[in-house]
Amino acid sequence: RKSSAKSKEKRLKRKEEQQKIHLAMSVVEKANKLSDPLEPFPVFRKYNKNGIDAELYIKRVMDLDESMKSWIFSLTKKNMQIKYEQCSWGWSDSKKMEELTDEAAWYLIAQAVDGTLLGYELQLEPSVQRKGLGKFMMQILELVAFKNNMRKVILTILKNNHYSKFFKALNYELDETSPVDYQDETYPYEILSKINIRLANTVSQSTSTKKHGHTNGHCCSGHHHHSTILS
Repeated sequence: RKSSAKSKEKRLKRKEEQQKIHLAMSVVEKANKLSDPLEPFPVFRKYNKNGIDAELYIKRVMDLDESMKSWIFSLTKKNMQIKYEQCSWGWSDSKKMEELTDEAAWYLIAQAVDGTLLGYELQLEPSVQRKGLGKFMMQILELVAFKNNMRKVILTILKNNHYSKFFKALNYELDETSPVDYQDETYPYEILSKINIRLANTVSQSTSTKKHGHTNGHCCSGHHHHSTILS
């Protein structure tokens, strides 16, 4: 009987995990069908502060022209190549270009009214750093993610990147999936995340309800929305 009970428990756990995965995939598929993720947030289409007058938009990588892709790669290389080379990852033009042009990629781009490109995700041109634009762009990414029921915003950052303090100031914390260093193995990066409080509260209420005998009120997406990659 004990063996039978354990088998049943394992089946129920597998079924629950499958349901979570299915729900997460449904959330992602729905979000990926959006033509303009910024449509619900018109106030965030413009940034005019500290000498910066910019318009912001989100596009799929497949909708960007070659000159835009080239700029994205050049900016990423300028900001990140040395940091990559200073750790075990190393830098590869071809690998980074392949990563940046993955067909599933979306880009949040800030472009000055005069046509100058200012930032890709959180890769900002030096002339516009420390002027509030990075924080503004992170707020947009969080709004889009949480509006579309993503459970968390997650990012990867190299440990030798001093901008990790910027994210921690925005209440990003070490994620449960961040690798742990050991004596014989260390990792050059860490994973930070910010939880969707609205969904977290829903889960908490559902768990409380379960304790009172109601078992069908729990609904939570397990998807980690990779909205910004500072790898």
